[in-house]
Formats: sequence, structure tokens, C-alpha cells
Amino acid sequence: MKDRSKLITEQRNLNTLDIDDKSTLEIVDIINTEDSNVIKAVHNERQNISKSVDLIVESFKKGGRLFYIGAGTSGRLGVLDASECPPTFGTDPGIVIGIIAGGLDALTKSIEGAEDRHVDGEQAIIENGITEQDTIVGIATSGTTPFVHGALIQANRIGATTIFLCCNPDINPTADVDVIIRPITGEEVITGSTRLKAGTATKLILNTLTTTSMIKMGKVYENLMVDLQVKNVKLKDRAERIIMTVTDLGRDAADKLLDKANGNVKSAIVMHKLQTSYKEARKRLDECDGFVRKVLNNDNL
Repeated sequence: MKDRSKLITEQRNLNTLDIDDKSTLEIVDIINTEDSNVIKAVHNERQNISKSVDLIVESFKKGGRLFYIGAGTSGRLGVLDASECPPTFGTDPGIVIGIIAGGLDALTKSIEGAEDRHVDGEQAIIENGITEQDTIVGIATSGTTPFVHGALIQANRIGATTIFLCCNPDINPTADVDVIIRPITGEEVITGSTRLKAGTATKLILNTLTTTSMIKMGKVYENLMVDLQVKNVKLKDRAERIIMTVTDLGRDAADKLLDKANGNVKSAIVMHKLQTSYKEARKRLDECDGFVRKVLNNDNL
């Protein structure tokens, strides 16, 4: 058995030794104070996060995909971030994919021992048909998860781009990887419970990876999610408000424009700004790789 006793994430936090003797408000304040350190830890990794984004975008442009691979909380956070990309950015569900040790059942309950099987990680890469065009983010806050290491080894053999995310210093993946993102969040509030600070750092980083990548792929205009999918009442309301914000149209006019644009916010904006048809708007967006700003700037040249 691997000795994990020296890992920072397994050390006792001197600030929380008597947390069991505190009032409810005091416990809440202690947790909040510890969480405040996470932002700096993530900020310190901004260069590696940026490098990772560029690699992910490169994969997308080649027709590749982004895979998150993890176990337990790390795996759940990967699946969560992947599942939010289609409604937010209008991506195909097969573009950003989360893989968790133990399969879908592990999303809602602990699958004991799933993370310990190195070979299962390798098999996950094979079963998902991962190619050299894809990018793999192996998430292991402790840095020691066999499932994740196995996946990275197999991805490396295939020639895929590989990124390793962990929260401990001096822990390296078994396989060579292209980038290591290593936010050092320190000792946890409850010893070894990496669903806390390490999990928060992971959530922040995964959000940043996909959000920045989608911006770089033209999924955002100004700071608006113009590629969202209008799949429910809330998203239809947001789509209409985005159109209203960009075009200064009223609600009824925005609703009619969205309908003429077949529910596509980008097309609706271009149609109004350039006073053109849906077909022409789609053509211009395609010519500009989906970037609304490029379409509008080109028309002003």
C-alpha cells in the first residue's frame, strides 16, 4: 500500500484542531476562512491553466474532444463540468466528456475500490475511442489515484494530449504529460477530506478550462453566452434578454427575431445588426468560425 501520510492533503490542519468544540457560527467561519486560501492557490497556477486551455482549443480545432477522468469527487466534478457545456455553450454532448471510476453509478454513491484499479483507467481510454486528437485531463487531488494514472499512461501511448491536475507537491504522474496543474490548497478542514478545499480548487479550474476554451472557440460575444441552447423556459428567457441587450429591441421583437433565427442567438444578433436573412447570417458566421465579433467587425471594414 502506498504511504500517503506525508501528503499535504492528508496532514492535520492546525487551524481546525478544536473545530469539534466550536459553535455552529464559529465552524462556518473557520471553513470560510480556509476556503479563502483556495483562490490564491488557483491563481498561482494561471500559467499552467492557460497552457492547458491552448492545448484544449488546439484539440477542438482538429476535431478532437476534451475528456475529464477522475474518481470520487474528482470524477463527479469532471462529469458535472462536462454536462454543463451543451446547454451553456451549445456544444455537442460528445465534445466534452466526463469519465468517473465505477461508471455512472459512482455519481450518486461510493463505488468502493473503483479508483484502485489501474487497468480500469487504461480500459476507459480504449472504450471511449480516444485518439491523438483528443485532450485528457486526469484529475486526482491526492495525485495518487491508480485509475487516473492508468488512464494517462494509455492516453500517452495513443499520443493524446495529457494534463494532470493534483493538489500535492512532489507527486507526478506515472506517464509523461504535457502540463501539470498543481494548486496547493494545503491541509483540509477535516483531515484528508479533499472534497473540501481541493475539490473547490478543482471546480474553479475545470470551470476556467471549459469557459476559456469556449470563449476562444467563439461561443461568447462580449460576455454573453450567445451559443446557449434554448431548451427550457429559463434559457429562452435568457436568449431573449441577450438579444434585447445587444440589439436594444423590446421583448416581443426579440422573441420574433429569435423565432426567425430558428432559436439561434448568434444568428439573431447578426440578422439584426446587418439587416440580413437567417441564411446569410449563418453563412457569415461560418466564414468567421462562429465569432460574432469577427462578423460584425468585417462588415465595418
